[in-house]
Amino acid sequence: MIELVDVTRRYQKGSITTDVLKGVSFRVAAGEYVAIMGASGTGKSTLMNILGALDQPTSGHYRLDGQDIAGMDDDALSALRNRKIGFVFQQFHLLERTSAVTNVLLPLIYRDEEMPDAEARSIRALEAVGLGDRKHYSPGELSGGQQQRVAIARALITDPALLLADEPTGNLDARSGADVLALFGKLNDGGRTIVLVTHDRAVAEHARRIIVLADGRVVADHPVERRRDAAEAVAAAAAGTQGDAATPP
Repeated sequence: MIELVDVTRRYQKGSITTDVLKGVSFRVAAGEYVAIMGASGTGKSTLMNILGALDQPTSGHYRLDGQDIAGMDDDALSALRNRKIGFVFQQFHLLERTSAVTNVLLPLIYRDEEMPDAEARSIRALEAVGLGDRKHYSPGELSGGQQQRVAIARALITDPALLLADEPTGNLDARSGADVLALFGKLNDGGRTIVLVTHDRAVAEHARRIIVLADGRVVADHPVERRRDAAEAVAAAAAGTQGDAATPP
């Protein structure tokens, strides 16, 4: 699904050159669940932008599902992102005065082709994340955890080959974060390829494999010896927090 070969990313500002990624190489097979870990400034965000075809390497190769993104123009990259990649961010990036079902529809609206079943697909995506009964709610009427689930439904509506999640629990309380990680586990169990970027080892240990970045390089790449149990995490968080107590009736 993903192949990076000696990928570098260099930024030039005036006479100052900054090397952020310094020869990153790894592969992710279809159906894997991988966490990319590292402290602030290690190159995680830059790597995520490259994986999401939002940026391109200075040198090296990145192939997504066998397709090398080097040299692709903006239109081709936009089409690639729309069809093959689903994004989940720390910030939910939902349109505030727009219903959940319309927020989820957005990736299909941006396509050039008409899809008569688009709204039905949006509703099914919301049902898949447990929000079928909230489809007409605006983001302001939803809890943080529910807003993130709307964002996940939006990421899934195009049935992407790859789901990229950048600190997806960073703005959530413990219970909502545990719920989101449980949902990722369920999606991966169903065959979805997931790459999650986090600085939190407890979050990373919900994945099946951890890649560690330091100073723009991969310094560790290993399977998770004992995965955190999502159901246990949800139960523990529920016992210790009020979770979605502010959820509208």
